[in-house]
Amino acid sequence: MPDPTERNLKTVIEYDGTAYVGWERQKNGLGIQEVLEEAVHTITRERVVIEGSGRTDAGVHALGQVASFRIEKDIHVGKLRLGLNAVLPPDIAVLSIEEVAADFHARRSAKSKRYRYTILNAPARRPHARHVSYHFPQALDHEAMGKAAHHLVGEHDFTAFAREADQKKTCVRTILEAQVVRDGSFLHVDVVGTGFLYNMVRIITGTLIEVGVGKRGAETVPALLRSKQREETGYTVPAHGLALVHVGY
Repeated sequence: MPDPTERNLKTVIEYDGTAYVGWERQKNGLGIQEVLEEAVHTITRERVVIEGSGRTDAGVHALGQVASFRIEKDIHVGKLRLGLNAVLPPDIAVLSIEEVAADFHARRSAKSKRYRYTILNAPARRPHARHVSYHFPQALDHEAMGKAAHHLVGEHDFTAFAREADQKKTCVRTILEAQVVRDGSFLHVDVVGTGFLYNMVRIITGTLIEVGVGKRGAETVPALLRSKQREETGYTVPAHGLALVHVGY
């Protein structure tokens, strides 16, 4: 049962994941969770456990990661946000904090997540975008990629789009939206779902790229889902093009 003397806080966080081993506190390197927990301790002198809406892998970014934690200190949420941003490194920022009901939990209460994979589809690389996009110089047919992505919408067994380590668990997931949008030299693969497997969006993107270069047809995606064979789908694109954009509640 929640401690009635504690306040439950919901926070929205943006971060550049380049320098981190992922969201979760880990022994093999620095995680976003650890940095945030230490920042809260610096400001409030309380030790907290910050629960994220989900784990992002090493090098993956977030524009709207949601986390929740409990504190006893009676500090205004606006003052807390300012304090945290004053001590956090430049690649992590707290965008907002609000007090929420005691039963709110960033992960368990989440209804959907939107991920975006960004591809720089141009002959020359763009150094300013090197940490947040994957440079793919060969021309891509984004309309064909969009048609392929549409086949992913709905409840499916995504075993073919999962790491082998995840294939012993259930790989059934529901995708609410999947589209490919061109923005000048950039392509954005946007996928919204109620839950995701590790590397799922990155494998989906690698498969869509193969559609974009004509290696496979858009109409082959349903057969890939039915195959449940990882070797039938595309390669896993690098982590640095991926960002968690929004969490729905």
